Amino acid sequence: MCMQVAWKQMRVVVALLVTTNLSATYAQSTSGQAGTSVLSPGVVSPGKGASAATRLNLQQCIDIAQQNNIQIRQGQLTVANSDLQLHQSRLNLLPTTNFQVNQGLNGGRSINPQSNGFIQQSIVSGSYQLNGAATIYNGLTLRNTIKQNDLILQASHQELNATKNNVSLTVAQNYLNVLTGTEQLAVAQRQADVTQAQLDRTQRLVSAGSAPEANLYELRATLASNEVDIVTAQNTLDLAKVSLLQAMNVPISQDFEVESINVPDPGLTPYESSVQQLFDVAAGNLPEVKGADLRVKSAALGVQVAKGALYPVLTLNGNLSSLYSSAANQQQVANGTTRPQITGFFTDANGGQQPVYSSVPGYDVTNVTYFDQIHNNFNRSASLFLRVPIFQGNLSRNRITTAKIQQQNAELTALNTRLTLRQQIETAYTLMKAGANRYKATQAQVASLERAFQMAESRLNAGAINATDYSIAKTNLDRARNSLVQAKYDYVFRTKILDYYQNKPLAF
Repeated sequence: MCMQVAWKQMRVVVALLVTTNLSATYAQSTSGQAGTSVLSPGVVSPGKGASAATRLNLQQCIDIAQQNNIQIRQGQLTVANSDLQLHQSRLNLLPTTNFQVNQGLNGGRSINPQSNGFIQQSIVSGSYQLNGAATIYNGLTLRNTIKQNDLILQASHQELNATKNNVSLTVAQNYLNVLTGTEQLAVAQRQADVTQAQLDRTQRLVSAGSAPEANLYELRATLASNEVDIVTAQNTLDLAKVSLLQAMNVPISQDFEVESINVPDPGLTPYESSVQQLFDVAAGNLPEVKGADLRVKSAALGVQVAKGALYPVLTLNGNLSSLYSSAANQQQVANGTTRPQITGFFTDANGGQQPVYSSVPGYDVTNVTYFDQIHNNFNRSASLFLRVPIFQGNLSRNRITTAKIQQQNAELTALNTRLTLRQQIETAYTLMKAGANRYKATQAQVASLERAFQMAESRLNAGAINATDYSIAKTNLDRARNSLVQAKYDYVFRTKILDYYQNKPLAF
């Protein structure tokens, strides 16, 4: 449980060291430049002729991690998809148009598309239509959908920012671990140097007969213990570097160093803001809270979108069309030709009916050209279409109920986000006070043990105590100094968490 709480606290220190006076960008090594190497996203390889390890500052580590992190890439895709949905919902306000062409070949007994009569021949026909429709009213569904998708896009941006913060926090915590390990290694090396100097002095005293040889053996054992401490500190530092490289999502086959940061000894004055003040400021600034609130607003609009299905839908439709048929023909008066035509009857002498013929102009049957048919058959129409929903198996009502459930779930998520935030702040505040007490107590312990060690060293040089008592005093001091390094970074880390909650610029 404590580990889980500690991890949650690490998530709120995105600016822990980002706002220090570190470089904000990193550059790729120029080809052939000796003595340099740069970690690039996804690739770790020293430059040709590199003689020194790559040095990275915190911002460079964060940049690499954010470029390589899978969750950030997924968040970016989510933002891109939300932006596309918003763009499409805006385009849905525009009229829709369709152009249709139907070209056919019929043989045998067919219907002439021009006369609608049956004919016995092969016919090539075609029909062309251009349709358009525009929604005039649909219960404001389109407008509410645009607003909802806009809120979803904003929420996606906030959630992406939260993911970036989490990645940055993980990198910052591992970066601090490397700094802590580096300082503890330096402390272990200094301790070994002190023991070595005392061993050299004792060697001279033993050679002169001024000190017993047993003191020499005791100091050698102490030096061996110090060397073990150095190996342990180096292993801890190496593991911290591995964790940092893994947080950046790059291979570990790289020799690199982190730039040191001057973290002065912190003061122990009480923190000026209360838990409630911290919560009020954090609730208005953290992207997790903003994203949850935007999801609530989006879900509320989702209810309005679902209710739009209960209202009538009014659309305006338009149509342009024309036809063509290879069987279409027309009769034209033939110039200079006549043909007989019965115009009446008369009764002959025998009482029979005889036809009366007259000469009438002759006609020629010709095919109608393609473009003449398109022009002659051109048709246009416009209509208003009203659809009134009466009963649809209660589908619309169920969709509204589902949307309301999603709204309630979004509200509970936002409430839980705030509750988690308050608990994290309360835990961080308590840990900060505990860290202050630990740092203060460890400071006093180191000061006392330093005086005790100085006395033991003086007494050893004077022959008043043996090397065993000296080793005990030194070991106690070494442990206290390591604890002081840990307490220092832990307390600074806790105070910077609270600064982050208040949206303060974090600098050392």
